[in-house]
Amino acid sequence: MEKLQLNQQPVARAEMLIRKPVKDVFEAIINPEITTKFWFTKGSGRLETGKQVTWKWEMYNISIQVNVLEIEENKRILMDWGVYDGVPTKVEWVFTPYKGDSTFVSVTNSGFSGDGDAVVNSALDSTGGFTLVLAGLKSWLEHGIQLNLVADRFPKDLTKHG
Repeated sequence: MEKLQLNQQPVARAEMLIRKPVKDVFEAIINPEITTKFWFTKGSGRLETGKQVTWKWEMYNISIQVNVLEIEENKRILMDWGVYDGVPTKVEWVFTPYKGDSTFVSVTNSGFSGDGDAVVNSALDSTGGFTLVLAGLKSWLEHGIQLNLVADRFPKDLTKHG
């Protein structure tokens, strides 16, 4: 197989139009009482600039520390989280008002480390994960439906295929 060469560091990006006002969509990400409806199962507190919170996914017995670096109310959230090869990555959420009372949400996860294969795999996994989060967010805010997308991503005792 021919060796591939990357000219840019891979980043994960997921985007989605949510048919709710920016203030509602923004609140759903910073308030764990809402976020637990579509993403993690427990959060230790609201996101605030300079604050560290813990998010838990009890079905996977996983928790991560989230360090909130910046918040621009109803516009942007910047955080460090997760650890890939011992190094946290940056996650930036951008909330853009769109036609009437809708919001275009963009999530970018960057700063993956490791060898080329690990960086590409991490970016691909993160893109898929954030796509599920945004789909769950859309379902919850627009229709009040909990799709359990994150919980059902890796069913217990299922043998991986591929």
